[in-house]
Amino acid sequence: MAQGKLKRELTFVSMVSIAAGSVIGGWLAEAPYWFSVSGAGSAFIFPILAILLVPVGLAFAELTAMLPFASAVDVWTTNAFGHKAGWSTQWMMFLVQVVEPPLMAFIFLTAINYFIPIPAGMAKTVAIGLVFLWYVISNFDIKLTGTLANLFFYSMIVMSLFVATVFFMNDSWSMSNITGHGGYFPKGGYGVFIAMAVFSLKFIGFEFTPTLIEETNFPAGKMWIVVMSALFIPAVLYLIVVLAIGGLAPWGEIAGMAMPEPELVAKLGLPAIIGIIAIVSGILHALTTLMGFWASSARVLYGAAQLNQLPKLFMDVNKHGQPWFSNLTVLFFSVFFCMFTETNWVQYIYAVSCIAAGVVYFVCCLNAMKLRKTHPEWERPFKAPGGNPLFISGMVISIWIIIGSVLELEIGGYISLAIYFLIGYGLHLLMTVLRKKYPEKYQMLGTLTPEDKEKFGTL
Repeated sequence: MAQGKLKRELTFVSMVSIAAGSVIGGWLAEAPYWFSVSGAGSAFIFPILAILLVPVGLAFAELTAMLPFASAVDVWTTNAFGHKAGWSTQWMMFLVQVVEPPLMAFIFLTAINYFIPIPAGMAKTVAIGLVFLWYVISNFDIKLTGTLANLFFYSMIVMSLFVATVFFMNDSWSMSNITGHGGYFPKGGYGVFIAMAVFSLKFIGFEFTPTLIEETNFPAGKMWIVVMSALFIPAVLYLIVVLAIGGLAPWGEIAGMAMPEPELVAKLGLPAIIGIIAIVSGILHALTTLMGFWASSARVLYGAAQLNQLPKLFMDVNKHGQPWFSNLTVLFFSVFFCMFTETNWVQYIYAVSCIAAGVVYFVCCLNAMKLRKTHPEWERPFKAPGGNPLFISGMVISIWIIIGSVLELEIGGYISLAIYFLIGYGLHLLMTVLRKKYPEKYQMLGTLTPEDKEKFGTL
């Protein structure tokens, strides 16, 4: 094993598939939670959220084009506010990414349970086994991830739209199920407020695209298109699917289901193959998300090591160009969050992830403002339109996400968050000790700037 460059094998199409596919985490097991929070009106919250997140997405796109390094959030924040702020934000970014593999593992578990009942006491063990399986696969060429993402993404889109079309055309589909029983938003303004915050998790994924920038083979200035596709393709798909499901039964009934699509197929007497297609589509959703977030989580650690905020071991790559130790660390944290996840796992992971995401989004919008002021001379292959008002609006929606997510977090979530923060602080102290003991090996790097792009072969 040796430190080396990541391989540039991801095409523009593959990045769209990875980004948009990872955002579409699937509704196979999550849809009941959506309906429990805001009824069938959830369908309209997703497009609104996509629009509200555009300022944050454009901030990420500008920063990525200007400083196109795997360290991404870390190097942006370090340039704007120093190393301590950079590491703190990067550690929050890692949390945003690393909780997704356990979430996808439990979605896999839900799908498997439909065919092979799994005892409740075995649920966490099986979930851990699933993340370990992906750990093995993650150590092969990134090109494999891109190829699988293309295959899974387009397949799941076709399958999802097919199932939704069947639902819309069924005689049992009725607008009364959507508008009745309390209306579009049966829990009123509070439900909308919570949904606007925690449903932002269904768009988490657009922010990880910068972490893969050193593995893309197209200009960094085009990353804004990838980011926007990761916001609006899922938003349209969520709108269609939620309305398709919501028209077949009252929101309360759907909220009480484990997997609405196959259960509705059985209830309506539709061909069983429709339910199977829905489950397979859900599995592909989860697979694509797992692939993207696992890769991103490892690159967040790799990027921190670029700035000597973690030992260089995190930059060691195997013969396939994969950061093997970073992948191993992602496995450790995936198991950690699987162990802390209680029966209400969807609500738990939504809240934990969204708190961290809100912080990262806020800081990155602030970074964009600060760096425009302190380094106006730096080349920006893509410059977000709207200036500071755009970034300020992104900061406002970030605060909304944080507040709403805190309201949903239970005691187990606070405990796991506290442990996570302590681990991050412990790593910071470890690196401080290593720098004092081995100043030449672990000296704090200044940072990376646009002048370093050539060294990393930026396109």
